[in-house]
Amino acid sequence: MKPIIAIPMGDAAGIGPEITVRALADKMIQEIARCVVVGDKDVLEDAIRFSGVDLRIKCIEEPANGDYTPGVLNLIDLDNIDMNALKIGEIQAMTGQAAYEYIKKATELCLAHKADVLSTTAINKESLKLAEVPYIGHTEIVGALTGTKNPLTMFQVRNLRVFFLTRHVSLRKACDLVTKDSLLTFIRDCVKALEVLGVKNPKIAVAGLNPHSGEHGLFGTEEVDHVIPAVLEAKARGIDIEGPIGADSVFYQALNGRYDAVLSLYHDQGHIATKMVDFERTISITNGMPILRTSVDHGTALDIAGKGIASPVSMIEAIRLAVEYAPNFKRES
Repeated sequence: MKPIIAIPMGDAAGIGPEITVRALADKMIQEIARCVVVGDKDVLEDAIRFSGVDLRIKCIEEPANGDYTPGVLNLIDLDNIDMNALKIGEIQAMTGQAAYEYIKKATELCLAHKADVLSTTAINKESLKLAEVPYIGHTEIVGALTGTKNPLTMFQVRNLRVFFLTRHVSLRKACDLVTKDSLLTFIRDCVKALEVLGVKNPKIAVAGLNPHSGEHGLFGTEEVDHVIPAVLEAKARGIDIEGPIGADSVFYQALNGRYDAVLSLYHDQGHIATKMVDFERTISITNGMPILRTSVDHGTALDIAGKGIASPVSMIEAIRLAVEYAPNFKRES
């Protein structure tokens, strides 16, 4: 059976609805997945019209009642957008609140095992804030909904996988958060996440924090004081790991198959590496939760929303990876 992928349509004022309908109109997606969208029927019908795709919406109550033949968009319609008030391309509290409700419902479907994987499209942090939603983004929302304290973010593009020790903090704070204990815990969590995804006995590399990994303390002591001790202890525990390896080469080595994953020590280090390989096909995968989530890694693109020109490539890739990892995740979770 093809896995069921739950897709919250994202912020109604952004490109989420149009890349959703364009992805679901893709022949490859129709062949490999059963997709259920959680969203608003009027918004999606409008997106179908201006995107010029051949889809018919079927409103359903449960994924089990869907019609998964080509050309059908199965929708759980929350009917929470006032089309008279909607302003495509503008930040609005209404769309922030609605986006949160789509994520909540789609997450509930996964928790109830009515869907296999959650694949999310773009939401807007400012819209969430206007709506007084107390979370900054998808990871924090889904983490709270699933009772997960520390969701683990992994980026994948082609065969390059990157985990992030630190994410949305300043560079100064990120450096302070690189400690032996935090890194050792992080290494163990990354190994477990890879194994759940089906990567057995993964070979891992840790990227250096400083230029040339600090050159034995010449350019910073974080590697000597924290990174190397953590790597050595992880090795002693049987983990196949190397590092620190200079960030100017380690991602290229992993892309070419030397490592199954790279541990990035701060946000931009890994983001730049993956997105320079292929911006549109860099996908965010959230691990360490009772459900699996894949996601586009771009924003709502309010400047082009509603014009029917937004590329669905990232959404297509997010669904494709959801399908790829779903069988392993189901066996392990």
